[in-house]
Amino acid sequence: MTARIAFKFLKECMNQKLKSKTAFNGSLRHYCSSASSSSGAVKVKPNIPHSSRKGRLLTGATLGLVIAGGAYASTVDEATFGGWLFSATKVVNPFFALLDPEVAHRLAVSAAARGWVPREKRPDLPILELEVWGRRFSNPIGLSAGFDKNAEAVEGLLGLGFGFVEVGSVTPIPQEGNPKPRIFRLRNEEAIINRCGFNSEGIVAVAKRLGAQHGKRKLDETSSTSTSSSDEVKHGGKAGPGILGVNIGKNKTSEDAAADYVQGVHTLSQYADYLVINISSPNTPGLRQLQGRKQLKDLVKKVQAARDEMQWGEEGPPPLLVKIAPDLSKQDLEDIAAVALALRLDGLIISNTTISRPEVVQGNPVSKETGGLSGKPLFSLSTDILKDMYILTKGKIPLIGCGGVGSGEDAYKKIRAGATLVQLYTAFAYGGPALIPQIKAELAECLERDGFKSVYEAVGADCR
Repeated sequence: MTARIAFKFLKECMNQKLKSKTAFNGSLRHYCSSASSSSGAVKVKPNIPHSSRKGRLLTGATLGLVIAGGAYASTVDEATFGGWLFSATKVVNPFFALLDPEVAHRLAVSAAARGWVPREKRPDLPILELEVWGRRFSNPIGLSAGFDKNAEAVEGLLGLGFGFVEVGSVTPIPQEGNPKPRIFRLRNEEAIINRCGFNSEGIVAVAKRLGAQHGKRKLDETSSTSTSSSDEVKHGGKAGPGILGVNIGKNKTSEDAAADYVQGVHTLSQYADYLVINISSPNTPGLRQLQGRKQLKDLVKKVQAARDEMQWGEEGPPPLLVKIAPDLSKQDLEDIAAVALALRLDGLIISNTTISRPEVVQGNPVSKETGGLSGKPLFSLSTDILKDMYILTKGKIPLIGCGGVGSGEDAYKKIRAGATLVQLYTAFAYGGPALIPQIKAELAECLERDGFKSVYEAVGADCR
């Protein structure tokens, strides 16, 4: 089966290549004919853009892996072949660094949407399993919002082995976001600065995709009922093998932020295993002001009411979380913790990108670009905020640790600082799919090394 998929991909790529070649040759012949008729015999040398050569390198490397993988697949089981594919992505991934950051991002999302990424067939280790909000996670490692903004590649991303994937931020009305270029790499520091500004196709487009995905999941469950044992524990949620979070935002020109978030809840909550109110992006004017005590309290009340007034089945409404910034004062954190406890918020994500520039990046000229900084330099700042919030909320609210996670040891430190779940993004952009099984294996080793039998036992260990 895997071999057939590999060769199908090869055939499709070859067809696309032939079409492109035919179109190019046709254009070239037309140009040469026109030129010779007006000024005699003219030799034309095609000017192939440098970016096209990079694209051919990337395509060639991918095709080579597909051909080799297709041959290898016929001799091994799916799990072993899947492991080989994860390792093989280490060869392809560096080619993405040759491309413009946003072009590379679009290619990565498209590849995941088409299933041109490895699929994890190996079960996660039992020590990584946990239950949060009544939902079963096979592991605590998730992909944060910002990668799949428009829910184009949910199935492919969950198939990579993430315990959960968060899509968005999704705005009510489609918007382009800020002018390009708006994503900048700081390779030596393993960081990224972005000022995308909630570029989104809007809630209608996202709802259509999630609705189709939800329907497919239900169909798969129905068809597999007769072949699965009744006492089998099933991980996953509404969209696939993992849990799906939906991150909602407001439009840049909107004057009523609460109305935007309420609209997002009404349209998208039925497809979400959990919802996130994003009030912490630094790239939408005035957004972070919603983190103030009164503003946050009013906003959360309205969004909770919108969610609770909808009709829900036995599983109840999706949990509601708030994503906060790392650039907050002690008083800000105390106010947010007080609101979260008073309104029984289901969780907090700590944290979004930072507008600060840690000393480690200040020598890089790119650090002067406006926008939010993510990646390795954010780790210490976001982890300190995480620990403070765990103490302020007395460990009563599940926290998702996000910011600078690039290894199993990083994830473990987030968990010890108070995170029940952990998200990554920038490290995934640099490391590719091979990073996911690596982080899970390293995290399991860290837990076992220190005598923990589960993720739960390690949560907040450094705060006790």
